[in-house]
Order: sequence, then structure tokens, then C-alpha cells
Amino acid sequence: MNNTPTLSDLVSLARAAGDIILGGFVRRPGFEDGPQVDYKGEIDLVTEMDRRSEDFLLGEIKRRFSDHQIVAEESGSQAGDEYCKWYIDPLDGTVNYAHGIPIFSVSLAFAENGVLSLGVVYDPVRDECFSAERGGGATFNGEPIRVSACENLGQSLLVTGFPYDIRTNPQNNLDNYARFALRSQGVRRLGSAALDLCYVAAGRFDGFWEFRLSPWDIAAGGLIAREAGALVTGIDGEPDFLVPPYSLIAANPDIHSHILNVIREARSVNGKK
Repeated sequence: MNNTPTLSDLVSLARAAGDIILGGFVRRPGFEDGPQVDYKGEIDLVTEMDRRSEDFLLGEIKRRFSDHQIVAEESGSQAGDEYCKWYIDPLDGTVNYAHGIPIFSVSLAFAENGVLSLGVVYDPVRDECFSAERGGGATFNGEPIRVSACENLGQSLLVTGFPYDIRTNPQNNLDNYARFALRSQGVRRLGSAALDLCYVAAGRFDGFWEFRLSPWDIAAGGLIAREAGALVTGIDGEPDFLVPPYSLIAANPDIHSHILNVIREARSVNGKK
């Protein structure tokens, strides 16, 4: 069997990749030369720093764990042993990054035999590192974290996001956003699903939901949130959230049930099963 990484391996890789993207971050792109930006879709961006960060991570993982399979945002799936699989998002929050908004992260996860076992999300701007090992709890810069104790949806602070095809796909989350905006203390939209999940883990948010993400967006953050005591499921409440269409709910157990009920209500009104 292949050698497997430790949590400290993932932390060191995420921090090094974070240094790369932070080095190219321009806080005032309208006044200075910002990173080179290309479009993958109408509003879906990729920058040169996404690619530099991913090239570094791919190179290091292939050097240290040459037989492992890698699923990465920019380069797709890299052949290898499916028993040992990495999920890499070299820069989660690219739109923020390209506009000089300091909310973005590096997300790394490792799974053994289809089960997530290690996860790290690193915010280089704030030097905040969230990490978890399956069965070992979750930490923030080495200190244990837990989800909030909020029980009332009306007093909860929630977070969500919207898909890149929001202009053309009717499942754009706008109806759910409106419902939760009227029923909660507030709904935020930060632009980094990995950080959204970690903020749930740390009790900063009480709950998160989003539709049609990608596995590299949610693998690490989902494990971290779950290890911090969150209930992390698919959008219909199924326990395996790392399956297509990668739509999920992550919240403390009380708020999770409220979010699930509101989404079911919306789907019923819209005629969706």
C-alpha cells in the first residue's frame, strides 16, 4: 500500500500555496497591475495565481506520493491509485481575489478508500488555518473548535453562495436566499465555500447551504465542519455529501434541521422532488 500523508503534511502544503497566492494578491487592482485573468465561463474566472498554486501543489504531491490520485480544480483528475485520493482547490474565491477582496483560501483534502480522512483550509490573508483528521476533531490554528449552540433559525446567521450559471439555470438559489433572509438573523455571501464551511465549524456562522459546487470546494471544509460537530449532508439530508451534484447543508444539528425543512418547503412549492 502507498504511503499516506499526515495532517501536518497538508498544513505545510496549504501554507506554502497560501504564500504563493498572497504574494500575487493586489488589494487595489484598479490602480495597480493585478493578476492575469482568464475566463472559463461567462462569470467564472481563473488567474495566473490559481495555476501557480496548483502547479506547486501537484508537483509536491507527485514528488512525495507519486502513486496517489489527484482531483484538482484547474487540471482535473490526475491518474493514480483511487484508494489514495487528493482534492485540491489552489485558490477558492478567485473572483474575490481578482477584484482585490481579501476573502479566499487554499483547500486540501485526502481520502482513503473513498472516506475523507484529512482536511485543511488556509486563509493566508488572516493566517487562519483550519484543519481536521477523521475522528480527531477540528482545530483553528492548532486550537480545538466547535460549532455554535444556536437553536433558533430566527437568531441564526447563515451563509450561502450562487452557481456560476446563475443567469441561465433556474436552480440558482435565489428563492432560497429570499426565504432564509426573511427567517434568519441574516444571510451572508463570502465567495469561498471552503471558508464558509470552516466558519460554520468555528461557530462564526450557524449554518451553510449551497447548490452545485465541486468536490474540491467542499471536501476539506466538509470534513472540518463535521469534525467540529456540524451535521454535514447532501441537500436532501443524505449523509454522503461528496457525490454529484455536490449540493449540501452544513450546520449545527439544530439549525441543520431548520435549513433542511425550508429547502424542502421551497422544493415542494416549486414542484421539485
